[in-house]
Formats: sequence, C-alpha cells, structure tokens
Amino acid sequence: MACPVDHTVELNPGLLPLDWLLGTWESDEPGEGCFPTIKPFHYTETLNFSHVGQPVINFMFCAYNAETKKPLHRESGFIRIQPGTNKVAFIIAQNSGLVEIEEGELTDKQLNLQSQALARTSFAREPHVQQISRVFQLRPDGRLEQTVSMATDNQPLMQHLHITYRRSS
Repeated sequence: MACPVDHTVELNPGLLPLDWLLGTWESDEPGEGCFPTIKPFHYTETLNFSHVGQPVINFMFCAYNAETKKPLHRESGFIRIQPGTNKVAFIIAQNSGLVEIEEGELTDKQLNLQSQALARTSFAREPHVQQISRVFQLRPDGRLEQTVSMATDNQPLMQHLHITYRRSS
C-alpha cells in the first residue's frame, strides 16, 4: 500500500531549489538505451517526484518497453539537499537488486550526479555495475531531460540511457 500524500502540505523551504522537479513526468517519445553487452532498445518512462513536508523529495521511476509496454526497470528513493549548499544526494533502490547513493551538484535547473556507493544482492546478474553518472536538466522548452552513463566490471563509463519527458501533472 502506498503512503498517503497530503497535497496541502507546504514544501519544506530547503527544497525550493528543486521545486522544478516536483510532479509527474512522462516520456514524450521513446528513450534510447544501449550498452556494448546488450541489444539497443527503446523505452518509455514515468517519473514521479513528491514531498510530504520533510526536507526530502520522494521519487519513483517506472520504465516500460516501448513496443510491448511490458514493465522493465523500477527505481525508487529519496532526494536530499545539503542545507545552505547546492550539494544534492539521491538514495536509490532498483528492482534489479542494486542500491546506490549518487551525489552531485545543482546548478540552476541541472543536476549532475555521480555514484558514491553501490551495493547489490549476492545473486545479482553479472557483469556488475561499478559506476553510474546521471544528469537531469530542465530544458528551456519545459521538457526534462535525463542521461544516464554506466560502467561495469568489463566496460568503462559510457552513455547507457537518454530520454526526455513532459510534465503531466
């Protein structure tokens, strides 16, 4: 059961620099995924960023195969901003068994994040992810863009995902 959300709760003032993320975003065209060890693919995704008045943003990302509409990837977690700074942290749990902490900086309407810690289930599929970098940018046209790069045991850091979204609520 989902935690109830009171939409009348005011945004914690510490989160004002990130208020542009809040709401639901849907890919307006399929995103592209590629990596040397997999077949290139297209996907759609819905992002939801919400708050309950605490100094943290809650999020859920749901990706689907663009052709079959079957669920692919899920991420959920929290975004924190260090008070009085532009330092931001994402705490993420993925349905693949990977848990990560990404930290970085907020500059205007752009987040640049790098993995700081990764943990995985003991039976996670190989090759193991060793590094992730992520960029969110609110474009001048009001669309949100996300680019994710990844490194594994046997591949250097390279772009893995790219997608744009439009705000749906």
